[in-house]
Amino acid sequence: MKLGSSIRRRRVKKRQVSLRGWRGVLTGALLLLSGLGSGYIFSTKVWFPVPEPEQNVLEMTNIRDLDYREAIERVDGLGLHGLVADSFRHPTAIYGRVLGQNPLPGQLYSVGDTVEMTVSLGPIRRSVPDVTRLHLEAALPVLESSGFATVIDSLDADLPLGQVVELIPEPGTLVDLPMEVRVAISKGPSLISMPFLRGLEQERGEEIIDSLGLVVDEITSIFRFGRDQGRIVEQRPMADSLIEPGSGVSIVVGRRSGGSRK
Repeated sequence: MKLGSSIRRRRVKKRQVSLRGWRGVLTGALLLLSGLGSGYIFSTKVWFPVPEPEQNVLEMTNIRDLDYREAIERVDGLGLHGLVADSFRHPTAIYGRVLGQNPLPGQLYSVGDTVEMTVSLGPIRRSVPDVTRLHLEAALPVLESSGFATVIDSLDADLPLGQVVELIPEPGTLVDLPMEVRVAISKGPSLISMPFLRGLEQERGEEIIDSLGLVVDEITSIFRFGRDQGRIVEQRPMADSLIEPGSGVSIVVGRRSGGSRK
């Protein structure tokens, strides 16, 4: 026997053994896959069968923003039962508007299911409190604690500075919250420029004082000769002083005999 032919025979035997090994691996893999597939089919068909699709399963429609009565009619037409499950006050949604639903739009439902709705009771309604004649510092807490926002304005009035003159809406008006109330406060009475009274006859001076809405609260007589008798020779406040309506004015009148009267 030649050495070369012996080596060739050994190589052929090794190749045959190698091929047999790969065939065994492939056969085992095929058997494993076949077993897994058979087990999956058996388990899904016998042990854990996939449920058949339910009949009459539909997609839920959107009933939000409808009036709850209209929404109930709509879901009744779909074979469902409408139910108002919850309600609350809402600042912008009117009474009866559907704010939420369960099932949600797009979810699946079966005929005969119940649809729960959340419905608006509408905004809170409240009367505007009467804070006229109060000072602004006292009026604002009353309005704000009642749920009103405020806008401050001012106008000329004979009331003291800072006192509330008017409200818009008017006090007692029933409004929806949130609501903005315009609060007009007084700038204070218009000031009057005190006229120059010296040299005028007493009667004429008192007429001028009265016409300006002022009050003569004191008249004092002082001894005078000649033409100053019966005339105003002094005044308080001084001419051109700015004073409030209703302020008191004191005058001094020249007379032959001194004295004073109020």
